[in-house]
Amino acid sequence: MKTTTPSRAFPPAGLRLPGRWAVLPAAVLAGAVLGGGYGALKTPEYAATSYVIVVPAGKSDPAGALGFAQAYGRVATDIAVTGDAQVWAGVTAATLRRQVTAETSPDAPMISITARAERPAKAVSMADGVARALILDSSHVAASTGVKVVQFSRATKPLDPVSPSAPLAALVGGCAGGLLGGLGLLVRPKRAAARGESRHSRRAGAPVPAPAAGAHQPETV
Repeated sequence: MKTTTPSRAFPPAGLRLPGRWAVLPAAVLAGAVLGGGYGALKTPEYAATSYVIVVPAGKSDPAGALGFAQAYGRVATDIAVTGDAQVWAGVTAATLRRQVTAETSPDAPMISITARAERPAKAVSMADGVARALILDSSHVAASTGVKVVQFSRATKPLDPVSPSAPLAALVGGCAGGLLGGLGLLVRPKRAAARGESRHSRRAGAPVPAPAAGAHQPETV
């Protein structure tokens, strides 16, 4: 006896329900509202960058300046904290460690010092304060290192914040909400189908009861 397997409908029944698709626009709307609210309520943050350069002092080897620039870049915030950058910037040591970063170039002995703050003027004072601390510290040890740090470019007052605006945050939130909603639509029907197949297999594997004795007696002639 040939058995046939019933064809499975496509798409799954869970996706054919019109009410289930309402989850996707709702998720997009919720994400956009949350993202826009975060962007509107978050305090704007400004960034200012000061540049210093490491130069050889006296008759020292110019090639060594690049190596010292890498070293000064790694300890820039530590030098600023132990030096007078706190006084010049008007902030605490914890603020300098948290809101100031230093980056070096692999090709040139230059260090960029970037500070982030709620006010543009404060960001400028923090970046220039750390740069000034580096310059002062290098002058104290120039006789032993053979290099010194000099100011290349002072920080300029930023005009626009670097933190995301409310429209941009709403857009990002809407995209994230849509992505999560779409994943939810794809995952739930698979789980429902798996549960249905499990119930079907349990029913198919159940033993068929034997006919009762005496239900069909042969007729006697």
